[in-house]
Amino acid sequence: MKTNPFPFLTLLSLFTLATLILGGCASNPYAITNRSYKKQAKAYAKIIGQVPPVTTGETPPDKANWVGTTNFNLRKPNYVIIHHTAQNSTEQTLKTFTLPRTQVSAHYVIGKDGKVYHMLNDYLRAWQAGNAKWGGNTDINSNSIGIELDNNGFVPFPEAQINSLLLLLANLKKNYNIPTANFIGHGDIAPTRKNDPNKYFPWKTLAEHGFGNWYDMALDTVPANFNALQAMRIIGYDTRDSIAALAAFKRHFTPQDSTRMVTDSSRMILNNLIRKY
Repeated sequence: MKTNPFPFLTLLSLFTLATLILGGCASNPYAITNRSYKKQAKAYAKIIGQVPPVTTGETPPDKANWVGTTNFNLRKPNYVIIHHTAQNSTEQTLKTFTLPRTQVSAHYVIGKDGKVYHMLNDYLRAWQAGNAKWGGNTDINSNSIGIELDNNGFVPFPEAQINSLLLLLANLKKNYNIPTANFIGHGDIAPTRKNDPNKYFPWKTLAEHGFGNWYDMALDTVPANFNALQAMRIIGYDTRDSIAALAAFKRHFTPQDSTRMVTDSSRMILNNLIRKY
């Protein structure tokens, strides 16, 4: 049996390799998950590029019948859904979104200091909206971008964080031609399950920059036959649970009103908003 004449060199080589690997991970704690991301992205790219495309039917597709069109592009996002993380730090959220077992993700995470983390290509589908509905759309994940703001759900949002959010929203709106009305909150699309972003979120400020609709300061008299529930449905709210829908509406437009009643103010605001939606 041959023996290694230079055992010290072998050990030194192994030690050097281990040091390089650990050093690389230390400098970028997400090096492993970044590699996993690239691997998954390549796998999906391979599926998209198959001719003929993958089908689930019993009969395999006939290549002779495949006629590739020249007129297509990538599906683009048409909504932006804003969340608060309900966690205690940006680092905790980044970890949550890089653990396979959590089954949750978002396209962007914005820290309290305004730092923006891009976690998923905008054209890919994040797992952020869950069981949700807005108007007739019941698969929000498939045509939306999810943005998570580092916030435990009970405190205001720092100015640096909102400033970064506004810059990000401006780019998204320009790049994908997202309609003004389609910047909404997680609590808007899932009123029975979610309440984010919390009551401190500055929806009026966002609307002033063109992200989401807002009511006018001068409100008209409400018609005698005005139906508040129907108005919320026109805006987009899922009104099957009318109490939850009303709470979501108030959290977005009148956070100072915590009552569970449709007030005269609510009717006036709804009457004004349905013209815009």
